[in-house]
Amino acid sequence: MIKRILCKDLYEEIERLERSVIELEEQIIELKTQLNMKTEEATSLYIENQSLRHKIEMLEKSHRRLIGMLKQMKIPFVVVNEDEFEDVEIDK
Repeated sequence: MIKRILCKDLYEEIERLERSVIELEEQIIELKTQLNMKTEEATSLYIENQSLRHKIEMLEKSHRRLIGMLKQMKIPFVVVNEDEFEDVEIDK
């Protein structure tokens, strides 16, 4: 009798543990999927960042060439740093 009760308790505990293992495996699969998605997102953002850096470098290079060309042509120009000036409203 005691053997049956002990065995029954052990079987129930084994079943509970098996269910827990299955739940943990499902969580692992879900976490792996999320990790893969985050990795893909990070890779995509890295590629986009590199592309934007390249575009900025090209714009800076074009800007320098344009200024150099204007200097060679001796065309007067003024370079204004917009950060140093406040916005001013002008009444028309």
